[in-house]
Amino acid sequence: MPITVSIVEDHEEVRGTLAGLINRAEGFRCLGQHANAEAALEALPRERPEVVLMDINLPGMNGVECVRRLKQLLPETQVVMLTVYEDTENIFNALAAGASGYLLKRTSRAELLAAIRDVHKGGSPMTTHIARKVVQSFQRAGASPQPAENLSTREQEVLDCLSRGFLYKEIADRLGISYETVHTYIRRIYEKLQVRTRTEAVAKFLRH
Repeated sequence: MPITVSIVEDHEEVRGTLAGLINRAEGFRCLGQHANAEAALEALPRERPEVVLMDINLPGMNGVECVRRLKQLLPETQVVMLTVYEDTENIFNALAAGASGYLLKRTSRAELLAAIRDVHKGGSPMTTHIARKVVQSFQRAGASPQPAENLSTREQEVLDCLSRGFLYKEIADRLGISYETVHTYIRRIYEKLQVRTRTEAVAKFLRH
């Protein structure tokens, strides 16, 4: 079964390019294209895509607010912000609203398709550049990367990798553990942080 994707993007040419890319790629299908948040919120509950590519700077309601409302309507739909903005405030706001990933529009086509696959499998894709800006914001603020005292050292390492945008498989390879073990650690992290999604876990991590 192909991964179903809908696009929310006000720029017609960009919207069409993304739709063409998705429909030409094996294993993907574009269900809809929407020029603003209001039209998206009306149509997406009918389309029920598995993944939504969401711009931030939309006319009228912005993309962050659209994500917040969309997650109430379709909690299982994964949202990836695809934007030109890379400031930490937008990143934090998008994650807190319920986005599962954050990519820049200059991301290559191959990386974009890989990110859609990743978020569909439960990952939280973020470009290296975005992750670096998040880390730099910690350093400037003198923030501690420890999200909660009751997390084990390995659980903190897994959550740190998630916040940096690593895929589950990359976390497994980086820490020398199995893919299934990564899922076990993440489930424990959710329980200890009292969150239900990786987005909430990463958002809580980023704000400490």
